[in-house]
Amino acid sequence: MARKILMLCGDYAEDYETMVPFQTLLAVGHTVHAVAPDKKAGDWVHTAIHDFEGAQTYSEKPGHRFTLNVNFADVRPEAYDALVIPGGRAPEYLRMNTRVVEIARHFLAADKPLAAVCHGAQLLAATGLLKGRKVSAYPACQVEVELAGAEYMGIPVDQAVTDRNLVTAPAWPAHPAWLSQFLVVLGTRIEH
Repeated sequence: MARKILMLCGDYAEDYETMVPFQTLLAVGHTVHAVAPDKKAGDWVHTAIHDFEGAQTYSEKPGHRFTLNVNFADVRPEAYDALVIPGGRAPEYLRMNTRVVEIARHFLAADKPLAAVCHGAQLLAATGLLKGRKVSAYPACQVEVELAGAEYMGIPVDQAVTDRNLVTAPAWPAHPAWLSQFLVVLGTRIEH
């Protein structure tokens, strides 16, 4: 059964964590509405490419312009079956937008399928609804996850965690695990 999925985007979200789930979910037949605050369909956001190159933290390079396909002002969370939150720097400032937090809170409170990767946990923490949940995120977000009352899952960077309806992962190398677990939560069947 095809699902209607909302993706919360923002400038300098991680390129792979925006493009790959968007395209993957479309490829298996779901509808994905990519939105960003104060933007309309046809507008775009900058993305950033984050890589692991031996420094103490990830490096950041310019990514692509990611085109949004729905007006943010038109979003009604109750009309969606699931939510995707890409990582990168976007969740850091998106969590300060009351409307964005209300949207994310809707999906957690309603136990709808929700996938967040990397710094997406910052937005989840801002909802106040993570208490008692198992959440993975980029290691730098461990403090916020724990302060939100969740159990931080320090898993390998290419793995993911599912806690009921919530699927989380540390970073883009987890895409195969993260997206396959999210597809299970969505009830998506892929036959070979």
